[in-house]
Amino acid sequence: MTALRTIVVFVLAAVAEIGGAWLIWQSVREHRPFWWAGLGVMALAAYGFVATLQPDASFGRVLAAYGGVFVAGSLAWGVVVDKFSPDRWDIIGALVCLLGVAIIMFGPHPRAAT
Repeated sequence: MTALRTIVVFVLAAVAEIGGAWLIWQSVREHRPFWWAGLGVMALAAYGFVATLQPDASFGRVLAAYGGVFVAGSLAWGVVVDKFSPDRWDIIGALVCLLGVAIIMFGPHPRAAT
């Protein structure tokens, strides 16, 4: 159950952060209404809260692993939302990042002495 929770929280965090950044990009670069940027700022703030829902207590570990999720999620967002076509190097890079996420989050870390 912990692995499933970890994955779900990473996906929610990615949607909030990538979606927030995309909204700001659309406002500034694509000349959408300014309030899109405001929605983006709110989504980015939501990302900060969602990340705290991870079961792992180590901020550094969670944020480092999330970096890999962000890479893969950003490419996926581009495919779905912007009709971006990743090449094989994009896909290989994303898979390497996700392997790193799995190692960081699910590797046999020693438990701290209590």
